[in-house]
Amino acid sequence: MNPDLLDALEIETGHHPTHAVIWLHGLGADGNDFAPIVPELRLQDAPTIRFVFPHAPVQPVTINGGMAMRSWYDIRNADLAQREDAQGIRQSEQAVQALIRRENRRGIPAANIVLAGFSQGCAVTLHTGLRLEERLAGLVGLSGYLPIADTLETERSQANLDTPIFMAHGTQDPVVPFQRAQASCRQLQALGYAVTWKTYPMPHSVCLDEIHDIAAFLKQVLA
Repeated sequence: MNPDLLDALEIETGHHPTHAVIWLHGLGADGNDFAPIVPELRLQDAPTIRFVFPHAPVQPVTINGGMAMRSWYDIRNADLAQREDAQGIRQSEQAVQALIRRENRRGIPAANIVLAGFSQGCAVTLHTGLRLEERLAGLVGLSGYLPIADTLETERSQANLDTPIFMAHGTQDPVVPFQRAQASCRQLQALGYAVTWKTYPMPHSVCLDEIHDIAAFLKQVLA
């Protein structure tokens, strides 16, 4: 992956945004996937927000027969903890950090930025946010898990030890097993992170109740 800025769709809730949400899509999707969620969040009472929906690079994905698609990293095994693509995850970390720095240059400090992601995007969000040397407003991880989990304790940043984390998962998820997400949440809590954990009777998707809960979290951390 080229460390240069990723192409991204941007939606602003008003003029001169003071806050930002960088939202990472899942495997095979693109930045347009979550753009329709912005009006559904009903953030009229929140500060003015710039939503940034980057497009992951197109690359072969082993588990899908080597088919090229938008992906934040390679998935080599159905057991997501086996043969992890650590190099690919760390390259995506650099790409997301570049997006954060761009928001900084545009006048939005890291403390006013939320990282969010779905599935693969959730994995990159958690990996990146917990290692970032500047404090973020919050992290939102949907239908995903904590990747390269065994390195977090030694690599995590002091800056985000108390950053609020919202994690949500479907109890019927056939893609990222519920137990894997739950184990990720418990690991974070054991390390002292403030995790809000929500579950919904859904598969690998997003539901209306979840959108309402995300909106409440964003209003809280971006206030």
